[in-house]
Amino acid sequence: MATHIVTIGFDFDAMSGFISRGLTSPTPISRGEFGPVAVPRILDLLKKYKVRSSWFVPGHTLETYPDECRRVFEAGHEIGHHGWTHMPPNDMTREQEEAGLVRANEQIRKLTGRYARGYRSPSWDLSPNSVELMLKHGFFYDSSMMGNDHMPYRVRQGDIIELEKPAVFGKETPLIELPVSWSLDDYPHFEFLRTKATILPGLMNAEAVLGNWINDFRYMKSLTTWGILNYTFHPFVIGRGHRMMALESLLRMLSEEGATFMAMEDAAGVYDKKHPFKG
Repeated sequence: MATHIVTIGFDFDAMSGFISRGLTSPTPISRGEFGPVAVPRILDLLKKYKVRSSWFVPGHTLETYPDECRRVFEAGHEIGHHGWTHMPPNDMTREQEEAGLVRANEQIRKLTGRYARGYRSPSWDLSPNSVELMLKHGFFYDSSMMGNDHMPYRVRQGDIIELEKPAVFGKETPLIELPVSWSLDDYPHFEFLRTKATILPGLMNAEAVLGNWINDFRYMKSLTTWGILNYTFHPFVIGRGHRMMALESLLRMLSEEGATFMAMEDAAGVYDKKHPFKG
């Protein structure tokens, strides 16, 4: 039985993340265009190490780059939901959020023959309506929150959070959370992004970041007898040469240290069997 599971996730945003931030001039759009350039080299690397991964794809990418998305699916990887426009749900009305959820899910069904089992919020920012909508539309798991590092958990519904009062936690739902972390995401480490309001410096040394990534797995092994660690990558970020070399080193080192690679839907299934919902 797998004891220390690793999931390799890719958010195939392409240009949608820049568009959602209002960055629509030629240069930011061209940054997103590098995503499809990187897809073949990523798929070749995953094939080399026999890794089945999970790709969270906005509807905008599904319609803009259908051939690349089909290539990902035909290579055996999971296609998960990542919104329609990469607009954070917390910036939408409930009606807008649900419309984008349905629209993108129909594109996923056209590609894969079924609706997505997993959801990842654009920018990891759920709205007060997101859990209700995921349950309504039959999602099995979410991967947008950060309440643990190695252990999935059931998503709550109905929390009451106020500044001057203790938090009141809602009831657990059947929805499984596969938690994420900015520290296990390539984007904040590597991407330089300048807007009128902020600067994300990025551009870190890939070998130094690799050390953090592998040590998180080693810590999980030292601390737990069973756990799941979720890494998040973006093709237009990780697909650059020195970062691809770091990704290959990560896959090789994880393999050598006994990691069991799974797509996120399979990892969620393992958790569900070990910890059945009792609500």
